Amino acid sequence: MAFQTLGVVYGDMGTSPLYVFSDVFSKVPIKSEVEILGALSLVMYTIALIPFAKYVFIVLKANDNGEGGTFALYSLICRYAKVSLLPNQQRVDEDISSFRLKLPSPELQRALSVKECLENNPLFKSILLFLVLMGTSMVIGDGILTPSMSVMSAVSGLQGRIPGFDTDAVVIVSVLFLVLLFSVQRFGTGKVGFMFAPILALWFLNLGSIGIYNMVKYDISVVRAFNPVYIYLFFKTNGIKAWSALGGCVLCITGAEAMFADLGHFSVKSIQVAFTAVVFPCLLIAYMGQAAYLMRYPFAVERIFYDSVPEILFWPVFVIATLAAMIASQAMISATFSCIKQAMALGCFPRIKVIHTSKRVMGQIYIPVMNWFLMVMCILIVATFRSTNDIANAYGIAEVGVMMVSTALVTLVMLLIWQTNLFLVLCFPIIFGAVEFVYLTAVLSKIQEGGWLPLAFSSLFLCIMYTWNYGSVLKYQSEMRGKISLDFILDLGATLGTVRVPGIGLVYNELVQGIPSIFGHLLVTLPAMHSTIVFICIKYVPVPYVPLEERFLFRRVGHKDYHMFRCVARYGYKDVRKEDHGFFEHLLVESLEKFLRKEAQEIALEASTMVVERDDVSVVSDIPSSPADAGDLHVPLLSAQRFGDDSLMSGTEGNAPLPPSSSITEEDPSLEYELEALREAIASGFTYLLAHGDVRARKESFFTKKFVINYFYAFLRRNCRAGTATLKVPHSNIMRVGMTYMV
Repeated sequence: MAFQTLGVVYGDMGTSPLYVFSDVFSKVPIKSEVEILGALSLVMYTIALIPFAKYVFIVLKANDNGEGGTFALYSLICRYAKVSLLPNQQRVDEDISSFRLKLPSPELQRALSVKECLENNPLFKSILLFLVLMGTSMVIGDGILTPSMSVMSAVSGLQGRIPGFDTDAVVIVSVLFLVLLFSVQRFGTGKVGFMFAPILALWFLNLGSIGIYNMVKYDISVVRAFNPVYIYLFFKTNGIKAWSALGGCVLCITGAEAMFADLGHFSVKSIQVAFTAVVFPCLLIAYMGQAAYLMRYPFAVERIFYDSVPEILFWPVFVIATLAAMIASQAMISATFSCIKQAMALGCFPRIKVIHTSKRVMGQIYIPVMNWFLMVMCILIVATFRSTNDIANAYGIAEVGVMMVSTALVTLVMLLIWQTNLFLVLCFPIIFGAVEFVYLTAVLSKIQEGGWLPLAFSSLFLCIMYTWNYGSVLKYQSEMRGKISLDFILDLGATLGTVRVPGIGLVYNELVQGIPSIFGHLLVTLPAMHSTIVFICIKYVPVPYVPLEERFLFRRVGHKDYHMFRCVARYGYKDVRKEDHGFFEHLLVESLEKFLRKEAQEIALEASTMVVERDDVSVVSDIPSSPADAGDLHVPLLSAQRFGDDSLMSGTEGNAPLPPSSSITEEDPSLEYELEALREAIASGFTYLLAHGDVRARKESFFTKKFVINYFYAFLRRNCRAGTATLKVPHSNIMRVGMTYMV
């Protein structure tokens, strides 16, 4: 797995020697060895401080059950503090095996104070969400520039080697390589990583061996750059130009965020081993070798990488460099896919098609729409800028922005969850935040030279994500206000004021409690209603995965003769929802049957207890059913009973022994009647009852809210993927009711 990380995670950082020094010395001309050693020292300590010290040893440990990225950090924080803006949290979610965490200790007042401050202040919740969305959008913005920069840097090596190979030829060849790169993404990260890892391993071997060759041949004294005094001399000698050169120096760590964002594809240890044993030493040696060459030939900065390669090795190195540059893009492409998937699951991005490319590693995904969008944008960037120096000016801003966001979120994790010593907590943002802020000020100076491009892309995706989250929260609040009273349903009687026909009606809604307003529209619109009604809520909880046996929660709505139930289907933000409607219906029915048996067991147990206390058997038939709005949902139904062990079924009544099914059937014959009615309904088929909702802002709303909801959010809703598309439900089984949500 560590070997495969070379092909997916470290491609971007590994190809940085192609262009770092050429960009740095385009701002600071070489006048003496101070510039060379100072720039080399800056690069070495930047790599040691940010990717090595910060990410490898600290940030990677802040993972969410093996998942990385800004959304994983947000999910982790949401489990410890109720900071999600969508009010669909339930206490029963904490019973999920992957949810259970060590809560902040009551003795540590600091952690509790932070938790209380986050939960009680809506402004802090909004700021936290904004930071997460901003970090995610910058990863996507960086993913657009990385392929363009890497591929074009490698192809430009042919200029000066082949007569007539001008800028137009560089652009055309780069575009062809980009098309090839994005075309192979559909095969999946695992296959791509397996194919690419040997090439990157050979690339790092080349970097190290050529670096050693140059150091031995030209100037071994470049090892003096380990002395950080040369950084001071570099700034003292060049002043404002040295500060501007930091914008080029930051290019050596582009792709560092991919180490964390791509964590779900691999493991913490594999990423740590690969960076420590291969990537870090090879990069240091490569930069030292280039610096040694510049000590002898200071005017070779424009083509420093290819000029420093021995003549006999040029063509092999060029082929490997071109392949490595294509692979370098893989890190940010994979990170973009992961970020989009997590954003969709947490309600911050419109639903689009996600293809899971591996049966063994669930985090390996492919998103066709994003893949082709990235390809088109990369081609446009290459065709427009036509120069690696111009693209380099746009490169790095988004990367530094993501690093600062991750610093802020990990600091919050250290305060709230890790409960680290306060001195160490303060050291983390002070040291790393200060370094990243200095780099941010340097790269922001390049906005007019092309730095606006990643900011424009990031702003576009930030607007999409924030608008989708904002509209979804308002829609959920509107549904909460419009839910139907249980008393109204009870007044209608078991027939619901209409004709009940055999079949199961699955009423999809977003409420975890209460009867949705769509049900009232269905009663008014349809001439008949199904004999069994199940209100289904697809809910994503802030964990990566929810075990299948803990997925469904059931509760009865009304009395037994109503045959109405509520089901909450819980998924983690990395869970696969690729089951077809038949498999989903099978799991649903299996869970419902277990729920009915479990309910009968509890009633029989309670009745037998009451008989012992009071010799009054008549109370058995008077036990009321659970109302729709009381208490939490019942515990998961697909438990160890799937494997035949009834005694391991969890229950809200503790671990008391349950009577055998045979005795239950004798004491409560209504169970067999209800199960038989359920089987008849199953035989008649399933109907998916959906709301074809239109979300509109109220008339008294401000103009900005009307514009965002009525036009932007409405456009996203019309063009996103329907929920039934995930289950591949036949159109003949779908019934839609038009509704308008006023928010």
